[in-house]
Amino acid sequence: MEESRVEKLKKLRENQRAYPYRYSVDAPLGEIRKKYEKEPSGKKIKLRGKIKRISKQGEFFLIRLEDLKAGVEIWVRTVHHLEQGRDVVLMGRLVRLEGKLFLDEAEPSEGEDCLDVLDVKKEYDLDPKEEEVSLAGRVITLRSMGKAVFAHIQDATGRLQIYLRQDVLGEESFKEFESLVDPGDVIGVRGRLFRTNTGELTVEVKQWTLLVKSLHPLPEKWHGLKDVEVRYRQRYLDLIANEESRRIFFLRSKLISEIRRFLDSKGFLEVETPTLQPVASGANAKPFITYHNYLEQNLYLRIAPELYLKRLIVGGFNRVYEIGKNFRNEGVDTTHNPEFTMLEFYCAYWDYNDLITFTEELFSHLLSHLMGTLKISYQGKELDFTPPFKRYSYFQLLEEKTGKDKDFFLRDVEGLRRMAKELGIPKADTLTQAKLIDKVFDVLVEDELWGPCFVVDFPKILSPLAKTHREDPELVERFELFVAGKEIANAYTELNDPFEQRERFLEQLKEKEMGDEEAMSMDEDFIRALEYGMPPTAGEGIGIDRLVMLLADVDSIREVILFPALRQR
Repeated sequence: MEESRVEKLKKLRENQRAYPYRYSVDAPLGEIRKKYEKEPSGKKIKLRGKIKRISKQGEFFLIRLEDLKAGVEIWVRTVHHLEQGRDVVLMGRLVRLEGKLFLDEAEPSEGEDCLDVLDVKKEYDLDPKEEEVSLAGRVITLRSMGKAVFAHIQDATGRLQIYLRQDVLGEESFKEFESLVDPGDVIGVRGRLFRTNTGELTVEVKQWTLLVKSLHPLPEKWHGLKDVEVRYRQRYLDLIANEESRRIFFLRSKLISEIRRFLDSKGFLEVETPTLQPVASGANAKPFITYHNYLEQNLYLRIAPELYLKRLIVGGFNRVYEIGKNFRNEGVDTTHNPEFTMLEFYCAYWDYNDLITFTEELFSHLLSHLMGTLKISYQGKELDFTPPFKRYSYFQLLEEKTGKDKDFFLRDVEGLRRMAKELGIPKADTLTQAKLIDKVFDVLVEDELWGPCFVVDFPKILSPLAKTHREDPELVERFELFVAGKEIANAYTELNDPFEQRERFLEQLKEKEMGDEEAMSMDEDFIRALEYGMPPTAGEGIGIDRLVMLLADVDSIREVILFPALRQR
């Protein structure tokens, strides 16, 4: 009977070899690959060679195509059943799959302008010249071949093949590796880099060290981890098993770094404001409440940093931004999580028109630097971020859907309530007028705003912190950016009249008394700050999680949050 992982760990512990304190590593595995592997562009090429071996994998045939003179090989993937041993010319796209150079989507061809396998391998698979390396990673695959073992080790940056031979390691070390190491263990290896006949970058191991013993087998060894429940609850397993998950979170990190780089270059100052706040305000949302024993008062996890950032504008910091967590005690669905990451930035002497232009510039910058193009695909449909983005007025969109003008929504509350009931909006009988307007817009309009597009000039009743529209006192100078039916950004010319702001807060208190749990609370100190004078200012919030969803082409916010909120089992 095979020795259990626990028994193996017990032996290691007895020999004081179970958990070494450190291990010297030259570089992440991905950096080693980048050093010696040039990424192909996916362009089509013609390649000639000899079919050395064929195997079937699903609907494809995998071919090892050998150079006619040099003996080096390249992998070919095709739907065509070709004859082993034949000299052929194949046309396909040059790509790299799981670290190996492939001619993909290969079709039989003929004629001139053919490349030799050796020429392609020399350009894209560089010679490591037997460089000595010290590396570490988790064992993902393990294949014993008598007196040799092939394995792959992996870290977050990539995967690399290792090769262990009994005559190199010595019999004792080799046998010990075979008896102690399982898939899932983390090992360190020292040895020389070389390429196999198929061109795979490999470490011939001269020394190895077991760094951590995994007491559990890897999930679904050959197919990655598919169980969504396990992926979200045990994200560490998801990151081990799924390259796509690792890609998403690297993309998220790069996105946040690029946002910082862009704003810093525009003269914005990054700041930090309180997460625990004495007043729940700055957005329409139900807060989380906690109690501070020493202060003997309730505090609220912030629903937005807005009012503190505007205090800084009053203090003379004319361009500020913050990237941080907000917390809202709301439902969980594909676009909402109780804690989420927001970017908020404010600029003195701007209005919402300046922000529209700036937002187009910001998104163009992010798409260009992160995706290499302004046109991306999301859920099978194209999104084009080439400025200028389309603009629609809030009530224009509602009128197109309902045939009702602005006066209906702002003056006929009972008619609006009937409409909400007909649309199946929950609790329509008890919702305030502001909530009814918001819910009707959400149901009828939002999903169809593929965009990217700006919806501008919102009703004042929905926007207690935005400045009254200069041409229509029933509206405010506010816009939301919609992409693929999702609100990505919310921005406005900021209300800086302390008397009007107090009246707006009082209206919010009335909404709260009518049962709106998301209405804002009065913030006396913020009004006091406005009384000292806040210059004309525009501010914007951008949902980082939803933006990552778009760039990563995923349809659930849980895919882009490392540890999403889940109901306890």
